Amino acid sequence: MPTTEIKDYEAAVIGAGHAGCEAALALARLGIETIVFTLSVDEIAFMPCNPHVGGSSKGHLVREVDALGGEMGKCIDRTYIQSRMLNTSKGPAVHSLRAQADKAAYSSLMRQTLEAQKNLTIKQAEVCEILFEGNKACGVKIFTGIVYITKCVIICTGVYLKSRCLCGEAIKNTGPNGQQSAQFLSDSLKKAGIKLLRFKTGTPARIDGKTIDFDKLEPQFGDEKIVPFSFSNSPENIERKQFPCYLTATNEKTHEIIRKNLDRSPMYSGVIKGTGPRYCPSIEDKVVKFAEKDRHQVFLEPQGEHTDEWYVDGMSSSMPEDVQIDMYRSVPGLEHCRIVRNAYAIEYDCIPGKLLKPTLEFKDYPGLFSAGQFNGSSGYEEAAAQGIIAGINAAMLLLGKESITIDRSEGYIGVLIDDLVTKEALEPYRMMTSRAEYRLLLRQDNADLRLRRKGYAAGLISEEEIHKLEEKEQLITNEILRLESVRVGSGEKAVKLLKTLGSSPLSSGASLEELIRRPELDYEKTAGLDPERPVLPEEVKEQVNIEIKYRGYIARERRQVEQFKKQEHCLIPDGIDFNSIKGLRIEARQKLQEFKPESIGQASRIQGVSPADIAVLSVYLTGYSAK
Repeated sequence: MPTTEIKDYEAAVIGAGHAGCEAALALARLGIETIVFTLSVDEIAFMPCNPHVGGSSKGHLVREVDALGGEMGKCIDRTYIQSRMLNTSKGPAVHSLRAQADKAAYSSLMRQTLEAQKNLTIKQAEVCEILFEGNKACGVKIFTGIVYITKCVIICTGVYLKSRCLCGEAIKNTGPNGQQSAQFLSDSLKKAGIKLLRFKTGTPARIDGKTIDFDKLEPQFGDEKIVPFSFSNSPENIERKQFPCYLTATNEKTHEIIRKNLDRSPMYSGVIKGTGPRYCPSIEDKVVKFAEKDRHQVFLEPQGEHTDEWYVDGMSSSMPEDVQIDMYRSVPGLEHCRIVRNAYAIEYDCIPGKLLKPTLEFKDYPGLFSAGQFNGSSGYEEAAAQGIIAGINAAMLLLGKESITIDRSEGYIGVLIDDLVTKEALEPYRMMTSRAEYRLLLRQDNADLRLRRKGYAAGLISEEEIHKLEEKEQLITNEILRLESVRVGSGEKAVKLLKTLGSSPLSSGASLEELIRRPELDYEKTAGLDPERPVLPEEVKEQVNIEIKYRGYIARERRQVEQFKKQEHCLIPDGIDFNSIKGLRIEARQKLQEFKPESIGQASRIQGVSPADIAVLSVYLTGYSAK
């Protein structure tokens, strides 16, 4: 039977999860005729684990995706059921926005967005093979035998490649939540010479809200003052009804049930072969590794406004169902709970990120890109961040334009991607604020100031949005200059107000900028000393306050970034044989040859490459460039 070839599309995206949605939308919005394949149209942007967006460091990623022109922030702003800014008792570097999503509403809205997008077609089909001309990606073949000829392919398969779910002794070859898994694409990738890893993640049970004793739980409410994820939204236009979450904890009885049944856990019986996430362990892992703890926090979170299904955050497990029943019912407030969906672990195929360039194109396969959990990461936000970068760069390739990259000094997206492509993939990668060296510069509140212009350069941000950004920047600059010039004397009014605010009186005059820098004062508290203060947007006042109060620290980080940039701009030419460089240690030669770094900076972050090796490499490159 002859093969039917379809040549209607320039780009194919495999998977319509959070990475696939951002990648497909970026391509289509940049004028690339795109087809996105999904195993189920009903599961676009599905949230198989916790239905929330953001959180510590992850909120930074979502705001950066929005600054570049992505969709995740806009979607959660319209479908959240609780919103909170985390870590507000700490400095602004670690403030992180988190929103509980209405799971069904989020997926539905993202599907509507894809369906309405010009240049984008959704196709329900299993992609079984990636096609190559030589080593260049040129299309895909689906299960029915139809071939789609394209100019580039982006793999966004999430946790679906040869996935299997484990609930004790019950094991099924399915994707998350009982969905279809992709059984054939892994073999195609192996045949092409692409190395695959086996990773594992998991999720807790969902329980019937009617069987929860909420009187025994501690309520957790959302913020009264809502901060949008999207810079295109205001608090007023996204305000909606919020729902509480609840806090409880495990106890010694819970832990004893788990310890008695560890031999039935696939994790500890040797059935699970994949590597799990260290920073999001299962409850049995917590009990074993933190044996000294007699309790672990558990959050009960609603799945949506129109369902009575609740998520038991903090108790993911692969235990058998009978153990799960006993385990969950030992927790205060859950004594009579009924499980709607069992907890399970899931294993899946993925790749080591070292196969990729910082653009997320494969080093050895032109036109083939990948994003999301297939790259060895975890989380919806990490997936979306990679998705928009892969989509932009695939479009740039087809349009003959320069690719877009974000380095570690420019965004959490840069930290994420750099870590993926320069570090050994030992476990699913999770973003954390501690991974960012310049986190005072990379705050969630200034993502637009940092990255909006990159989105504009790519073509995803409009002229109007850039004009708004420039107006905001001008307001910030003007207000800081004004505060530096306004003097406050040591008169009675100033003395009285400063005393009320718990601040020492002035012996002589001082500028408002100097007063704001006092630990006990800030921009808002000094308003009584500033009768000529202009009316400014909240986001401008926030930037003014942070820039003044942390001026010394920010200046120090900017000096560190200047040094960082020097190494990043020292590029390593293609084709260098690291094994031939005298003076490099054997381990360094092997690692450099394996990772093929693009710059001295990237080389310096590869495990096994020492500062002495970098010095040798720098000298070699100086001589190499002089040839």
